[in-house]
Amino acid sequence: MPNSKTYYTAFAILCVLMFCCVLMNISLGSVAIPVSDVLDSLLGQSTNASWQYIVLNYRLPKAITAILVGSGLGVSGLLMQTLFRNPLAGPFVLGISSGASLGVALIILGSGILGGVFAGYLTSKWSVVIAASLGSFLVLLAVLIVSSRVRDTMAILIIGLMFASITGAIVGVLSYFSSAQQLQRYIFWGFGSLGNLSWQEVLILAVLYTIGLFMSLSSVKTLNTLLLGENYAKSLGLRIKRSRLVIILATSILAGSITAFAGPIAFVGLAIPHVTRLVFNTSNHRVLLPAVIIFGAIIMLICDTIAQIPNSDYTLPINAITSLVGAPIVIWLLVRKRNMVF
Repeated sequence: MPNSKTYYTAFAILCVLMFCCVLMNISLGSVAIPVSDVLDSLLGQSTNASWQYIVLNYRLPKAITAILVGSGLGVSGLLMQTLFRNPLAGPFVLGISSGASLGVALIILGSGILGGVFAGYLTSKWSVVIAASLGSFLVLLAVLIVSSRVRDTMAILIIGLMFASITGAIVGVLSYFSSAQQLQRYIFWGFGSLGNLSWQEVLILAVLYTIGLFMSLSSVKTLNTLLLGENYAKSLGLRIKRSRLVIILATSILAGSITAFAGPIAFVGLAIPHVTRLVFNTSNHRVLLPAVIIFGAIIMLICDTIAQIPNSDYTLPINAITSLVGAPIVIWLLVRKRNMVF
């Protein structure tokens, strides 16, 4: 079991690595900007006005969004895996992101039913965020209600997949009756993107992220107790129903708001907790939660740097890059170290 000094050293190394990834993410792109000029632009001392404008208005918001998205999805995946004690649990597997996608589909694809100013209000950023959060919360709540009557973890997994299929079917029906413009907007949202947020939208996402993260950090003791089993947790005085509700709310806020702003990004919520456990070799959430936050941010920054294809005008969907880059890493780690702590 590593001691506290080892953990502090590991966290210091990860923080330095994350800072380097931020500089790399801001520096590389369609226009390559030297790291020294990136630092000058961040400090407001750049002599190149064009580079400073690009850094402060485009690349810095994108880098911050990558940090919020990666760490938020990683935390939500860790919460779900601990709550259900299922290593396959995550925002996608249990339908949270599917529920958020359904909420956004109802807003974007269903807005054609209502015309005029009201339809424009429904497709505003705030309404999309609220719809995604409510959709993810309702789907996860339905899975939790059903799972309370089912003890087998594989059955719970199948139930989550079925809810995801139901939401996909509803989205399919809405798509069939939608216009080409509505379909195009929803499809591009589904590709995932980190570079389309203004500072105001980044601020909104950051506020929701902070709320969800605070609720997650306040549940560290609860998460560690749940690892011992619900019966033992009850004997220790843990209020299971209240604890579940807090974890559900934290997950729905994180996954729902992130999905609304950045699209349904795959892999991160499922894989980042496993990568963190394999590296730190612990199941203590006092270590896992901050480690997942940093690991998620690093992985998302790297994936976004690859997606923007340096020295090119093309940008690949971030959703595809996270799966192509992340899945082989997880497979390699699992093959290299079979005894996974969970």
